Amino acid sequence: MISKNAEGRLWEIDFLRGIAIILMIIFHFIYDLNHFSVIFYKLWIGPFAYASSIIASVFVILVGISLTIYYNKKNQHFSIQQIRLQLVKRGVKIFSLGMLITVVSYIIIPERFVIFGILHCIGVCIILSLPFLKYTWQNILLGSMIIIFGLYLRLFTFDFSWLLPFGFLPLKYFTIDYFPLLPWFGAILVGIALGNVLYPEGQRRIHLPDHSSVGIFQKICFMGRHSLHIYFIHQPILISLIFLYLLF
Repeated sequence: MISKNAEGRLWEIDFLRGIAIILMIIFHFIYDLNHFSVIFYKLWIGPFAYASSIIASVFVILVGISLTIYYNKKNQHFSIQQIRLQLVKRGVKIFSLGMLITVVSYIIIPERFVIFGILHCIGVCIILSLPFLKYTWQNILLGSMIIIFGLYLRLFTFDFSWLLPFGFLPLKYFTIDYFPLLPWFGAILVGIALGNVLYPEGQRRIHLPDHSSVGIFQKICFMGRHSLHIYFIHQPILISLIFLYLLF
């Protein structure tokens, strides 16, 4: 038997996602403190910039691993068409939540509003990943090529914006959240490959003791299970705390 938490989930995935959520909150809090001139720190150069990329990479790779686990489990009981329909619905839902962030950010910070952020990217990538869910080394190869090309694109800017979701960055474009398909779809494919290696048939290949109900592990796993909700509420809470600080 594989060890799972009470909801039948693989606890280590929730734990890693929870760690990434905590690090994301810390990063966004420092970003907000800079934005409201409480502190002055150069976020986009040096160790902090690398940390933000690592945090995002963990999130996106875990999306790929989770897709594989879902597909491999459901494939034993449902048709491929049914599984793909559910994943398409999931992708559309997440993309729609991204569009909600687009509208809200346009109202609040129109000079840096979100056009194609992490939720837009994940939503589209879930749908794009459907033909790749059962492959391993092919995804490693293709994913690596996409990542390399996407990183190469970052060296340039372009005088058009219609390819913005793909990583063709317009000149003088600034936003608080930007996750283009190149390179991030490559990270999704790498995650799918890892999922197929580590969780064949949706089951853990290597035995791992279940710590999901133990102390701090339980709290972090809880955050990992509710990462989408936390993503939506953490910024209003952080900004409210900063406003209270500035007022008093």
